[in-house]
Amino acid sequence: MTALRVPDFRRLWLAGLISDTGDWLLMISLPILVYQYTGSTFGTAAAFLIELAPPVLLAPLSGRLADRLDRRRTLLVVSLGQAAALAPLLLVHDRGGLAILYAVIAVQASLAALFQPTKSALLPTLVAPDRLVSANSLVGLNQNIGRLVGGPLGGLLLAAGGVSTIVAIDAASFLLAFALIARLAPQDPAPLAAHDDGARAGWRATLRPRPIRCALLVLLTASAAQGIFVVLFVVFVAQRLHGDAAEIGLLRGVQGIGAIAGGLALGLAGRMAPGRLTAYAALAFGVLSLAIWNAPGVSIAEPLYLALFIAAGVPGVGLMTGLVSTLQQATADGQRGKAFAIAGVAASVGEAIGMFAAGLLGDPLGVVAILDAQGALYLVAGLLAMVWLTEPASVGRAWSRRSSPRPPTSAPGSSATTTA
Repeated sequence: MTALRVPDFRRLWLAGLISDTGDWLLMISLPILVYQYTGSTFGTAAAFLIELAPPVLLAPLSGRLADRLDRRRTLLVVSLGQAAALAPLLLVHDRGGLAILYAVIAVQASLAALFQPTKSALLPTLVAPDRLVSANSLVGLNQNIGRLVGGPLGGLLLAAGGVSTIVAIDAASFLLAFALIARLAPQDPAPLAAHDDGARAGWRATLRPRPIRCALLVLLTASAAQGIFVVLFVVFVAQRLHGDAAEIGLLRGVQGIGAIAGGLALGLAGRMAPGRLTAYAALAFGVLSLAIWNAPGVSIAEPLYLALFIAAGVPGVGLMTGLVSTLQQATADGQRGKAFAIAGVAASVGEAIGMFAAGLLGDPLGVVAILDAQGALYLVAGLLAMVWLTEPASVGRAWSRRSSPRPPTSAPGSSATTTA
């Protein structure tokens, strides 16, 4: 049985698909708007960097909210907040509205920093433990479909209808997600705080299990690699492949094709142990990255790079699916929100480290040398996961028993109770 057969998960998954599409629509259109008003790459980069701060600054709040409150209700409130926070964009007409643009980006990133840990903490209460990989791969599938649909749509809608069209469609996506989440069965909030023994003790207890610490280190390492990629990908295509803007956009987008294929495969038949999936995916990602960065010595034919970037999407979704599933299995229900809040910090810090390293070292050391380091970081992440996350799953099973999903209320016949 796939996770999609569970009605509550299906609703959460569909809500995530709609919301992720809206997120990408906004993520693409607002930086474009910033660039149109400023003509500055620095101003545009600031729009992206603003998004990295909220997961770090709000981690203490988001973790405790996800563990202490009714998660369904939290997701509903945040979804309404995301829709309402778009309204100030209607006041933006020229460069004088830049402050509003940056403020909306910051608020939306803050609300997402509250939404994501809560959603990730809720998901294991909806599906059986042996379906976590399937469920999380389908969540990853959402994010890539959202990128493929929402990204181009954001640019087209901005050109055709302006900011008001963006606001109307994105607000509708959040309200549709609200309607779907509202249909989830209400949760008993009592178990959510069962393991919360005070703020400081609660955070220490969350980090105590070795699989949690190891997964966070793997995530930090992989995120640093991603930060390097974000900064140097455009330079690599322009300098080494002599590509223009169209080729840059094409190669950046086709990775989603592989990610969708990988997400579907794991979603329909995903029973691999999460730690092993993490290790294999990171190692494959590292090998493919090194092949891409060094292939221009052999050929710069576009079909070769289209194939390589499509292939790279498969381990990309596998890596995140494995990490999320590992964190979910290794945490008790009253600590899961904190674990994902800390994971948000690790991802943001790692990506910032990679971005700054690429910016500082790309020119003096050369783009290919730094990108080779990016591939090596994925290999390191894979080796760390292989050593620390592929041991017998006794720890994961022990923690899973403490956080077993509630008895089935909407999925009769399932083996147990059941980003999105």
